[in-house]
Amino acid sequence: MIPILILAAGASSRMRGSDKCLEVVSGQPLLRRIAQDAVAVGETFVALHHHAEARRAVLAGLPVTPIAVPSGAEGLSGSLRDAVAALPACDAFLVVLADLPRIAAPEMQAVIAARSAHPDALIWRGATASNAPGHPTLFDAALRPAFATLHGDTGAAPLIARHADRTVLIPFADDRARLDLDTPEDWAAFNAE
Repeated sequence: MIPILILAAGASSRMRGSDKCLEVVSGQPLLRRIAQDAVAVGETFVALHHHAEARRAVLAGLPVTPIAVPSGAEGLSGSLRDAVAALPACDAFLVVLADLPRIAAPEMQAVIAARSAHPDALIWRGATASNAPGHPTLFDAALRPAFATLHGDTGAAPLIARHADRTVLIPFADDRARLDLDTPEDWAAFNAE
C-alpha cells in the first residue's frame, strides 16, 4: 500500500486574509479537488492544523483521514514530521502539497508508477518539462525515520538533498510540478489564463 499524504496545514500567510486551499479551481475548493484526485489513486490522509474548520468542511463526505499536526506552527518540517509519523505501515508514501492547482490523479499515478521502473531509488519526484524538481514526491519507507529529525520550514529539502543520487525525476508536460499560488496576485493571474 502507498498512502497519499496531502499537506494542508499551512497558514496561507501571503494570501492577506484568504485561504489558498479554499480558492476555487475547476468549480470547487482546491483542497477538495486535490483530495478527490488523491482518493481516486489510493488511501488518502490530510495533514491539518487544529483550527482548520473551513478546510475540514470542504473535505466533508470524502473518504480521507485527517491527521492533526500540532507542530505545524513550526512550518512545513513540523507538519511533515507529525503527519509522516501518523501514517500506517507502508512500503512508500506520496506527499502532495495542497496548493498546487495543476496536480491531479494522473501526476500522482505517474510518480507512483516510477517506483516500479526505478526500484533502486529512494525518492521519486514530479518535475517540470525542463526537469526542474517539483511535486508530488514519493518517499521509500526506508526514509521514514529521517522525517522525525526535520525542523524549521524547509520541509524535506535536506533529506532530498542527502539522497540526490537516489532520486528519480518524472517530468510532466509543463510547469505543473512547481506551480504553486501563494498570493492573491498569483491567483488572479492563474484565473485569467
